Amino acid sequence: MAGRLYLVAAPLDFGCAQVVPIQDVLPAATLAVAARLSHWVCENAKSARAYLKRVGEVQPLAVALQQQRITELPREVHKKGDHKPSAFDARPLLQAAMEGEDIGLLSEAGMPAVADPGSSVVRAAHELGIEVVPLVGPVSLLLTLAASGLNGQDFAFVGYLPQDAAARAQRLRELEALALRTGQTQMFIETPYRNEAMWQALVQTLKPQTRVAVGMGLTLPGATCRSASVSAWKQRPAPVRNDTPAVFAIGM
Repeated sequence: MAGRLYLVAAPLDFGCAQVVPIQDVLPAATLAVAARLSHWVCENAKSARAYLKRVGEVQPLAVALQQQRITELPREVHKKGDHKPSAFDARPLLQAAMEGEDIGLLSEAGMPAVADPGSSVVRAAHELGIEVVPLVGPVSLLLTLAASGLNGQDFAFVGYLPQDAAARAQRLRELEALALRTGQTQMFIETPYRNEAMWQALVQTLKPQTRVAVGMGLTLPGATCRSASVSAWKQRPAPVRNDTPAVFAIGM
């Protein structure tokens, strides 16, 4: 019998100065599965080992850290994404599952294959008849959406916006027009060190009545989720910093 592919959630504190106890953000059942696995496909082997070390502190690992079989997704998958069918053939990475071993898919933060690489591995598993099992853990997009007061019945995640200031402003206007016309919440993320630049673009580009929400440092002790109109935000301090991951959302 083939093994299973487990989508193993990770804490949202990757790269942050502060980390939370892993058992505070991941349920015991997720930690138990992570502790017994010995085959992994991941975004980064170093961060995967760091994650497993944290798991092992609360749930003994079935296989020692040095003996874990960890395979990284190719670098081009990180740069270009792997959500398109022709992007990357991940079937060779699942050979151990075809031989009966369970495999864990892991990204550096949150749920693999959601705003992170991994969809090619999930797609390959389905093609090979390998059962895919998502495990419970934090998803920053949904946590922000729930706390935003924006439309949670119709929303879209559009990934990263352009880095060029003019192109970014044009994209923001397009997303705003779509949100105001359809009521669909538009969500996106940015590399933390560009959070403040993104925030300035939002308040300078969007219409006064457009609502902007931001979730920052989610699940960390100083986590914040705030939502207000652009006109209101212009009277308040910026709610973002360049050292903490954030999720942005705009809508009505």
